[in-house]
Amino acid sequence: MKIAVIGAGAIGNLVAGYLKRAEEDVLLIARPDSVGAIQASGLHLSGARGAFQVEVAISGHLDEAPDLAILAVKTQDIPEALDKSKELLKKSILVTTQNGIQADVIASRHHPRECIVPSIVMFGATCLEPGQVVHNFEGSWIIGRLFATDEEILQKVQFVLNKAFPTVISDNIKGMKYLKVFVNANNCIPAILGMSMQEAFSDVATSRICLAVWKEGLDIVTRSAIALASLPNFPVERLTRLTSMATDEAATIFSGMMINLSEEPLFGSILQSIRRGRPSEIDYINGEFVTLARDHNHAAPLNEMLVGLVHRVERTGRHLTRRELLSETAGLVQ
Repeated sequence: MKIAVIGAGAIGNLVAGYLKRAEEDVLLIARPDSVGAIQASGLHLSGARGAFQVEVAISGHLDEAPDLAILAVKTQDIPEALDKSKELLKKSILVTTQNGIQADVIASRHHPRECIVPSIVMFGATCLEPGQVVHNFEGSWIIGRLFATDEEILQKVQFVLNKAFPTVISDNIKGMKYLKVFVNANNCIPAILGMSMQEAFSDVATSRICLAVWKEGLDIVTRSAIALASLPNFPVERLTRLTSMATDEAATIFSGMMINLSEEPLFGSILQSIRRGRPSEIDYINGEFVTLARDHNHAAPLNEMLVGLVHRVERTGRHLTRRELLSETAGLVQ
């Protein structure tokens, strides 16, 4: 297959690098700063699989139609990315990789539904400079169908993606995507504080906020009659068990989980966007809880506050201190 990876952030670079290393025909589509850096010095990967350089073809635009397009831009950038190459992409299989659950709906307004393959990435990476990627931890790649995608298409995609990461086909990708929102929902805390996940969650008091985020989100999802589905290495029972435990005990367990997530400092996707001067996906992560609550006449005050704090950091460039964050959320964390 001719493969186009659209977007040169952490996930796009990592996927393009590993597929190229597996001798796939890959073209990375990126913004001008990334194009210049990678053309000049190559793509540098380090972390979970060691350090090495990959020479990958890169451009600011597509010149020919790919068989497979892996969409690795932020959710809010999907319309621009797809419309920019609409004619060349119209017959391509399109794999979405975004956090949240709205990406596939948005993509379906710009691309044939039957050619869209939703996916969930369970591996983690950090990219704070163009062409420099740290693979923080391993994980599977989950694909499935939300629309009338043919089984043969899923199997073709699985065969190719499996060369980069172990790829599984799910029969309930929607339920998995909703659970992944919980996995990502605490990325807002390091973004607000301006620090790595490990540093942010080394503090049990800060980890208490995360448990409160999960409790509020779980209440909203339950009230909305949404059935969650377990992810590899993150079963639904982990969420329900931690949210039902005594808060201090659960926060201590959560803190330990996050400290040991990666040997290298892990900067969540929201903070990575902020540091690159780009809008984050906060409205499609914690904002998903807020939207669900409003749609079902409920409230999500803690998640709504955290969305607002992320936007404040985006707007002002000033991160909160830990004390300021604890003060802001004090009335909403039990």
